[in-house]
Amino acid sequence: MAAAAGRPAHIGVDRLTMAFGPRVLQADLTFTIRKGDVFVIMGGSGTGKSTLLRHLVGLQQPASGSVSFQGQSFWDAAPAEQQALQRRFGVMYQQGALWTSMTLAENVSLPLAVYTSLDSATIADLAAFKLALVGLAGAGDYYPSEISGGMRKRAAIARAMALDPEVLFLDEPSAGLDPISSRLLDDLILELRQSLGMTIVIVTHELASIFTVGDNSVFLDAETRTMIATGHPRWLLEHSDHQRVRAFLTRGGEAKPA
Repeated sequence: MAAAAGRPAHIGVDRLTMAFGPRVLQADLTFTIRKGDVFVIMGGSGTGKSTLLRHLVGLQQPASGSVSFQGQSFWDAAPAEQQALQRRFGVMYQQGALWTSMTLAENVSLPLAVYTSLDSATIADLAAFKLALVGLAGAGDYYPSEISGGMRKRAAIARAMALDPEVLFLDEPSAGLDPISSRLLDDLILELRQSLGMTIVIVTHELASIFTVGDNSVFLDAETRTMIATGHPRWLLEHSDHQRVRAFLTRGGEAKPA
């Protein structure tokens, strides 16, 4: 099933190989993330999901192959052009990576203070707005240690959105959350895509999140060290001819999601 066939390509990955020295982690990855996708990078532990995300955001150079954004090759671009492309990304790292010595408002304000010439009052207003977007209105004066894990994840997303990115990258956003907090975070992701029209790329192994938010995906396989499936997760569940894909999407044989 073609995902979002009518939408233009936002990110293109072509014959990408990820390696640490002589050890190849994944090879020959080729897939397209279309504008407005909630695109899921999935696979078992140790398959290179977070490493692939680092390649997509320009933090790690591929051993071979290319990553392009609306047709512009990232790794063939000059350093200044690479930085300009990265300004179009927002990234939420796996543990949130909030500065514990800063309030939530200060965490969200930091990218604005560093990368814009806005005055402090405008920055404060924008930080409050971004926190409100993720359901944290009025929580700007709290420190990360004073709030729940779900709230910290939301605050990290607010910071990732500080500069109004075109593409939001989320690394294991639901990891460590209880089922209710995880579902609320999934709802937030869908709301952000609907209201802001962002392309969202998610690394996750959480089945509930995969089926709730994902409308396109790639499956990284540990045994063959390459991708063995791409497409809508529900379509892959029902139609993939790869046993390991079906086993992953049913946790080895559980009932299909409703």
